[in-house]
Amino acid sequence: MSLFEGVRAVASASGDSLVDWNAVRDAAKAGTPPGDLTLTAAEREAYAGDVRDARERIREVSTLDFDVPETVSVMNRHHWIDANAGTFERAFRPVNDASASLPGVSRTLNTGGAAAALSFLARNVLGQYDPLLLADGDAHELYFVHPNIVEAAASLDVPLARFRRWIAFHEVTHAAEFGAAPWLADYLEDRLRAGITELEDEYRLDTDEFEEVLLAMTAVEGYAELLMDRAFDREYGDLRRKLDARRRGGGPLTKLFRHLLGLGLKRKQYEQGREFFDAVVDARGIETASLVWNAPENLPRRDELDTPGRWLARVA
Repeated sequence: MSLFEGVRAVASASGDSLVDWNAVRDAAKAGTPPGDLTLTAAEREAYAGDVRDARERIREVSTLDFDVPETVSVMNRHHWIDANAGTFERAFRPVNDASASLPGVSRTLNTGGAAAALSFLARNVLGQYDPLLLADGDAHELYFVHPNIVEAAASLDVPLARFRRWIAFHEVTHAAEFGAAPWLADYLEDRLRAGITELEDEYRLDTDEFEEVLLAMTAVEGYAELLMDRAFDREYGDLRRKLDARRRGGGPLTKLFRHLLGLGLKRKQYEQGREFFDAVVDARGIETASLVWNAPENLPRRDELDTPGRWLARVA
């Protein structure tokens, strides 16, 4: 789950008042069982060990220079709600602060809609690399939602240790990207702030700003898929097929939430970004693909995602 998806979920809700984030936390937790977080010392060390292994292996195959958070947070669903509600609250602070002058925003930002979105996501998120956008300081976090990982591994009929390791590798690929591109967090923050400021000024989200966020996140997800294929030390085609089937499953309400939260779009980001980087690597190697993190100008443009040769001609 990305910040962009969460912002869009909040902004697309309807209601009669601005978001009360304390109420969001309370309501989301009330509608979400926290899940069991009983872990032995060996199980906690297994999470940390998978992250260390992922860091070393991804450094080796990507040649990127990066680090991972010193602390790996193994959490339940309520912990995840607290962490992400704080991020969304920071993102929408300008709107909340300007509430007296924004009569139209009450129809856009709704506490109940935000709580429902966080509750749904908290039951489905497995892991998350969080660069803590819009926070003070240069911090980042790595989260694993243990109850969801346990339940997903059981429902997919795969060994828990293997599934947990796969999730760890995927999230560490994101740490690699943000570590290799120290400008990336600021780039996303600036566009999120600009888009939300447009909401304050014009009572609407700036689609141009969010289009740039979407393009950046397509590159982030696609490059992560590229690294996963080269870095993960076990076959995982079956895991991906089973997890994709799980994402497509569920009842009508689950499918509606996925549609409203743009989770199908996230799958498209994976696929489109992956196809782009596959073409770049086939043509010029992974070192050329890694040029995408040298500067914001190197991010692929909309037309270049479908025609990677244009990106190669411009950047490489």
